[in-house]
Amino acid sequence: MAENLIETTVSPKQIKFKPGSTPAWFEVTVVNVSNRFASFQLEVTGAGADPNQVFDWYSISPEVSTKKPPGDKTKFKVTILDAPVPGFVGRMQLTVRVFSMELRDEDREIVILILEKGTGSIPLTLELPVRDFQEYPENPVTIPLRVYNPGQIPTNVTLELIGLDRSWLIEGERQLELPPNGQSLENFVCQIPDISEAISKIYPFKIKATHTNGPPSWVEGSIEVLPIGVVEFNCNPIKHQIPAKRPWLPNWRNKPVTYELQFDNQSNLHQQVNIEIQDKEKKKCTWELPEPQTDIIPGEISSLALEVKTKRPWFGRVKKISVEAEATLSDLRLGNTKPSSQILKLHVFPLIPLWLLIAGGLGLIWLAWFLSGFNPNNPLYGHKDPVNSVQFNGNSNNVISGSNDQTLIKWRTSGFFTTFMNPQLGEIANTSKAVRVIRYKPVDNNIVAAGLENGEIQLFNLLGETIPKIDSLVSGKDDRVLALEFTDDSRFLFSGHGSGLVIGWDVRQNLDNPVAGQRKQPIGRQFDFAVYGLKFIGSDNQNLAIAGRFNQLVIWNLVNNSLLKVPYLEGGQDDYIFSIDTAQLRPYLLATGDKQGYITLWNMRTCLVDKKPCEIIDQWSNGHGTKPVRSVALSNGGCYLASAGDDGRMMLWPLTKEGARSEKFLTGKEIARSLSGKTINSIDINVLEDRIYIASGSDDTQVRVKRMPRMRDLGCDASWQAKPSQ
Repeated sequence: MAENLIETTVSPKQIKFKPGSTPAWFEVTVVNVSNRFASFQLEVTGAGADPNQVFDWYSISPEVSTKKPPGDKTKFKVTILDAPVPGFVGRMQLTVRVFSMELRDEDREIVILILEKGTGSIPLTLELPVRDFQEYPENPVTIPLRVYNPGQIPTNVTLELIGLDRSWLIEGERQLELPPNGQSLENFVCQIPDISEAISKIYPFKIKATHTNGPPSWVEGSIEVLPIGVVEFNCNPIKHQIPAKRPWLPNWRNKPVTYELQFDNQSNLHQQVNIEIQDKEKKKCTWELPEPQTDIIPGEISSLALEVKTKRPWFGRVKKISVEAEATLSDLRLGNTKPSSQILKLHVFPLIPLWLLIAGGLGLIWLAWFLSGFNPNNPLYGHKDPVNSVQFNGNSNNVISGSNDQTLIKWRTSGFFTTFMNPQLGEIANTSKAVRVIRYKPVDNNIVAAGLENGEIQLFNLLGETIPKIDSLVSGKDDRVLALEFTDDSRFLFSGHGSGLVIGWDVRQNLDNPVAGQRKQPIGRQFDFAVYGLKFIGSDNQNLAIAGRFNQLVIWNLVNNSLLKVPYLEGGQDDYIFSIDTAQLRPYLLATGDKQGYITLWNMRTCLVDKKPCEIIDQWSNGHGTKPVRSVALSNGGCYLASAGDDGRMMLWPLTKEGARSEKFLTGKEIARSLSGKTINSIDINVLEDRIYIASGSDDTQVRVKRMPRMRDLGCDASWQAKPSQ
């Protein structure tokens, strides 16, 4: 049998009490029969009383005794202030419980309380069938309340729900009337807000009842808002690069990059997130996270800054690095973040981009080629100023050119089409004056004539290792030579000048008798316009076509010294026929090009043989965008016409057997363009074997040679045979 450490005596054991009158009392004596110091406390309960009813119906003095030594005693006075059960009349048993925290023991005594009908007010009895509620955000909660009036008279009752936010309450207060010993079941409805306003926790509340016939009373309960939602884990950006901008350009910067780890708390839980970095590719980068954790308030976004840096390679491919950021939440009732980790990507570009290495290598190769003699456009080779005149030799192996830089240059045609072959054979001569026009001697092509800006004509022998000037022809000072034309037998060289003078030089006699006093005087004729073009028409070299300023085109018969004026578009002092040409095997086919942009093809047989007006076979002005046509050239067979002008284009015009443009090429075929569209001053064409060769000289200082297959399917080139009468 357990030893009793507390001895209790109650006096008196039966008391009477009338609520509303003088309080009743009884005394409790407690003796410490243990062997150690101890303090004692009392608790009184009434039979049938609601333990959850919140009102004080008794008091104890003292509330707690001081520690008493063994054998000592303590006296408590218990005063009855009200009925344990409101409105109860009769005999009630009270249980007095004495206990000690030090002794871990207790003792009980019974006191009989006789309750008489009271004269004072009686509190209402409140009861919650369910005291603790659980619900998710955005859902309603119904709180049932049972109200009982223990009094003997009716009363008006006001019920008020307190402790919760008013925004939760649909109706927080209610009025009702209760009869004597009457009761009512009332419901309070709460609407839990969304997750951003309803944090997951226990919310205590009270329902207070006040009435006209007694003191207030209340009852307590709670609502637990259950957790719901998710914490979104994002990274901005998910992929970075070093350097941050224009990685394709050389850049010596190596600034670290920052990833913003974002946590969007879409739940109703206060959370703390912790970040752990998993570097799967160790030693490739270093990272720094100043704050490895952060608090996240429901409905808000919080972020952490992760700084990553690494060394950039000098060159090579892009280095790709991946780093995993793992998140862990402090409260895992809803699981972890969504997703639980993010793979952060970092592309590290080399200091010297791969394209730059490749471009640099190709650039060095290109530069070596550009500065070599194999490049036909090499500025260190060729002409330094605009090229005014070009011409093929008879078999198209070579081209000669003359320029404002006062030089004549000989070119190898095959060098324009072979990568590692220098097309420039060498400089023929430096004339000390700008070269306006050049012409090969037809027989043997061993002599070239150059017409200069100062009116001089210089002749050079192309045979031998050195190229000596073999003659110089001068008619007048500063009378520009604008056109040259050899006779077929190479005996005479005709020159056209800016003054309008046309001179025929007996080149063969002059070369045979180089002494000035023995030279034969040249023949000549003065015209009233600057002469820009000379060309023999027909097969006997008797008729010389002369063209130039004011759109003048005349035929000079050298045998009878007569002139035939060819009707042409009227022109003023600013209008010129810049170029004329005939086909060697079709000597009556004449082509002209003028400043107004017109290209005209003529049948000169009608006016020179048939004594009828000269026939225009074809004429058009859109060949060079209405811009001036500077040069025209016919192939030997007369099946192709080449033209060039101020629009910077080399054009090819396939012709019919009649001498008109082919129907398939009414707009011509563009062969090449000059740099920046600069004026092309001279063009020449030759057909050899299966190819068409076209050469040009332009203001961009370049000599160009292009080639293309012959167009035998058009008819003229396939079936044409030379007929001297054409």
